[in-house]
Amino acid sequence: MTSHSIDADIKVKWPEGQSAYSPGTAEELSLIAIDLLVKEMGSGAARTFIDQVFERYRHDPVTQPSADVTPRGQTAGESTVAPPHE
Repeated sequence: MTSHSIDADIKVKWPEGQSAYSPGTAEELSLIAIDLLVKEMGSGAARTFIDQVFERYRHDPVTQPSADVTPRGQTAGESTVAPPHE
């Protein structure tokens, strides 16, 4: 089992504004990435892209998550609110 932590500050700029994220786990980073994919590509294209990733690991045995996948609370400056759309 691998144990690691992520220290990242992600800033996304939109025509309508910006969003900031600070994921601390692979699960949080994945949720941010999937959210951005869906906003950029639409849900169908994002699902196809993600399915390609799962296809790479389809023969790997299923493992249990090493940590609770419950999202952590936000710290000051973090935003998970979608930018406004016109």
